[in-house]
Amino acid sequence: MLLRYRYRIYPTRPQRTALARAFGCARVVFNDAVAARKHAYTQGLPYPTQAVLSKALITEAKRTAERAWLGEVSSVVLQQALADADRAYKNFFASLSGKRSGPRMGPPRFKRRTGTQTVRFTRNAHFKVLDNDRLRLPKIGEVKVAWSRRLPAEPSSVTVIKTPTGKYYASFVVAVDGGTDLAEPIAYHEAETGIDLGLKDFAVLRGGKTIASPKFFRRMKRKLKKAQRALSRKQRGSKNRAKARLKVAKIHERIKVSRSDWVNKQVHRIVAENQGIYVEDLHVRGLGQGRAAKSVHDAALGMFLARLESKAHRAGRTFARVDRFFPSTRLCSACGALTGPKGLDGLRTRRWACGCGVVHDRDANAEINIRREGQRLASLAAGHTE
Repeated sequence: MLLRYRYRIYPTRPQRTALARAFGCARVVFNDAVAARKHAYTQGLPYPTQAVLSKALITEAKRTAERAWLGEVSSVVLQQALADADRAYKNFFASLSGKRSGPRMGPPRFKRRTGTQTVRFTRNAHFKVLDNDRLRLPKIGEVKVAWSRRLPAEPSSVTVIKTPTGKYYASFVVAVDGGTDLAEPIAYHEAETGIDLGLKDFAVLRGGKTIASPKFFRRMKRKLKKAQRALSRKQRGSKNRAKARLKVAKIHERIKVSRSDWVNKQVHRIVAENQGIYVEDLHVRGLGQGRAAKSVHDAALGMFLARLESKAHRAGRTFARVDRFFPSTRLCSACGALTGPKGLDGLRTRRWACGCGVVHDRDANAEINIRREGQRLASLAAGHTE
């Protein structure tokens, strides 16, 4: 199993200069590869392979006066940028042919120097975590790292990231055994829960327990609007515009970091308290295209489900996704009749009465049905046909 560990790093001023040079060279190689393949497509020429582009855009380009500065950075950084462009095109072609699952992908676009900047060092670059807890990078030096926890194994690669707000991070890829994070099993039978996700309440768990929706974007909406209005009034290319852009980027970063931290805490608590976890397989991309698109994106339902599934498997918990077409809301958890609210008009109905005489809370009833269906699917997956 491959895991990614990310830490904040604090390069010195000369190291920041060297990293800026590496970011720029990697960006140029990536953009040159995209431009070369676009030119070949428009001219009807054969698709240039990675080997051909490596020779033309790196090896031969270093000998020219226009690209001689490519030799000032590690060659591994340039090769990885070229590999990223090649992988992006392969994913695009696989998406067009239907070989790649998920939403349709577009062709790779040119990278900008104002966005997030990344360079990747593999083992060929001979990067190393030193005994003094510093990270040695080729042609960069020994960089200070804020270790929040130790790496469980030797990393196979490290990606240095610079955010639009000017912060630096080191992201390590580590291969670990699947059972490294196994948690103690929970024996009592009620340590299982279904999870009904929504917008009014972020999630409803077993027993009617709810998790309130934090709405991070909604809280910062007015502040972001004011900062974006100030940015639009600044003259392009001026220092004041750069300051205004930084202010907008910091607001976006605060929203992103707060949301990610909150999701991690909720996932950790759910996995720690439940042996069995059952969720509905939502089509988050489809939900994000309707009237409630902004609220759906703000809730980060897809992020929550992906992290919950990953954490549950690593902790040895039972996890199952219930089909999105399963009528968890309409199904009466008492008698099994499909008498609940349906359609867009039914979204306003929070409580409903079944013909059997039971009055249901919409979300609590859905959680019960999702839990039962998830238990059935988990039982079938384990080979228990009864």
